[in-house]
Amino acid sequence: MKRLSVLKKTDSALAISEVWEQPLRVISVTSGKGGVGKSNIVVNLGLALVRQGHKVLLIDADLGLANLDILLGLTPRYTISDLLALRKSIPDILVEGPGGLKILPASSGIPELADLDEYQKMFLLNELDNFSESLNIVLIDTGAGISKNVLFFNIAALERIVVANNEPTSITDAYALIKVLVTKYGETRFKLLVNGLSQPHQGEMVYRTMLKVMERFLGREISLDYLGMIPFDEAIPKAVLKQEPVVSLYPGAKVSRCFTELAKRIWESPPTSEMGSNVKFFWRRLLAYQF
Repeated sequence: MKRLSVLKKTDSALAISEVWEQPLRVISVTSGKGGVGKSNIVVNLGLALVRQGHKVLLIDADLGLANLDILLGLTPRYTISDLLALRKSIPDILVEGPGGLKILPASSGIPELADLDEYQKMFLLNELDNFSESLNIVLIDTGAGISKNVLFFNIAALERIVVANNEPTSITDAYALIKVLVTKYGETRFKLLVNGLSQPHQGEMVYRTMLKVMERFLGREISLDYLGMIPFDEAIPKAVLKQEPVVSLYPGAKVSRCFTELAKRIWESPPTSEMGSNVKFFWRRLLAYQF
């Protein structure tokens, strides 16, 4: 990405700041419970965004149980584990998917990566901040639950999309994740995406249930925006078996049209959250658009 060095007036002096020519959205896609289709959403949403002209990077942040490369039928030679072990750099491990989609793959079956230490977290933050490739959107596919890794990747993103369905355990666990991010880390803004149901009113019921519980126990100052629902479609399991995104394998399917509409909705609704006091991925680029 091209950068412009500009002078910025501070309280004490003029400081040189790097300003990127394009805005950057850093969005975590997360869930309290596994099995709600989060990774499949990341892959198809990412490709839908690419087809709308955006430059997209997917980060597989389920570091010990990677899924994105499998869903895309890719066999990466290197992964984030090689980056953390100082064997490779980000450009070395970056994989290109369909349509120019970029993927930062993780590893499977490496338990040591399930709980990054503070040095590894700071190292990853720094490496991503120094990554100079032109991007519009970064989608972070977190693990499920409230582990330290899941929380870290959520607070390091600027925006958070919580995925849930209408199962009581999914709703309960989604609320538990939000509660921890609110009470422990001070995050106040979230978006809800309901997945895998048949009728739109079912998704709206999940949203109203979540909103009611949050307002009761966390207060009305916590924001939960409704992104809509991705419907159940037989095309999805077929695409998963073929290891291709449903939006490319079945572009005319109802679910593919929903991903296209979701991509437009996300891009056309700019983030309202602020940087806050937490560390953020790509913080220099994000700060450049706070002024």
